Amino acid sequence: MPGGVPEARHRVQEAMRAWGEPAERIEAAALIVTELVTNAVQHTSTRRIRCRLLRSAEGVRICVWNRGRARIPAPASPGDATGLPVAGVPATGDDALDRLSEDGRGLLLVEALAARWGTRAALAGRLVWADI
Repeated sequence: MPGGVPEARHRVQEAMRAWGEPAERIEAAALIVTELVTNAVQHTSTRRIRCRLLRSAEGVRICVWNRGRARIPAPASPGDATGLPVAGVPATGDDALDRLSEDGRGLLLVEALAARWGTRAALAGRLVWADI
């Protein structure tokens, strides 16, 4: 299944190039789909993962669906249990990034690149989406 991540990224890039999307939006979409598909692979026991792009006048929505209903990790943020310093206590040394929790780092990237993103769980599985 790890081969599905580069394949999804490549297909997203191809589709968006065909639509004439600007290069910076294509690269943002490639990074986002990489993170969302990677999370789907890591957090589901099924081999069935779907990735879909929806284009509208407002932009592009990236959707990743899997049959699992495992909890999606929340984005890591300062002051939580990720090991980052609390506000007012600056990080020092080269290991500041090493203290980030394994779960949620990729979603920080999704949060930074997407206009908005979210997740929805149902009996049939879980959908995670991001708008760019």
